[in-house]
Amino acid sequence: MAKLNKHGITDKQQVFADAYLCDPELNATKAYMAAYPKSSPDAARSSASEFLTIPNIKKYIESQQEARSKRTGIDADWMLKRLAEEAEADLADIFDDGGNLKPIHQMPKIWRQGLIGGVDVIRNGDDETISKIKLSDRVKRLELIGKHVKVGAFLDRKEVTGKDGGPVEVEMSLNEQARRVLFLLSQGGDDGNCS
Repeated sequence: MAKLNKHGITDKQQVFADAYLCDPELNATKAYMAAYPKSSPDAARSSASEFLTIPNIKKYIESQQEARSKRTGIDADWMLKRLAEEAEADLADIFDDGGNLKPIHQMPKIWRQGLIGGVDVIRNGDDETISKIKLSDRVKRLELIGKHVKVGAFLDRKEVTGKDGGPVEVEMSLNEQARRVLFLLSQGGDDGNCS
């Protein structure tokens, strides 16, 4: 049995957890590969997935994230407000009355802090003119807002499990069973197959 540290996890597990906390995307496989570079991608994916199911590792990660949130003042409310500001930013604010891009220092701060993903500048002596900008993905912000406030508008799937992660047991009333039989009969089948 491996020796547990003060967090109730092994040192190897903590190395992974710390790498996971440092990964900007919280990508467990990438974090495992960073912590253990000699691992194969398949082994990293499998081990990382397994590590994230261990209660003490989950508890350690959550405690570190909570401490980080307190230190930085960035919490769920801050994130949601920021995403909302970015989603509502008006593209017209970065153009002058003549339809030309404003100099960067004249653009609203919200645009300068991440809504513009890239800038091409033409230099002519001391003059600089922005020739092209790349906007960051605003649809992604809406998706994040939707997930964050649990609107459910962008859920890929919904998983439901029963006791101990097993299948969900469902009891149908006689009324529900009768409706199911009538539905199947109306579909031309009586065995539930979609042939």
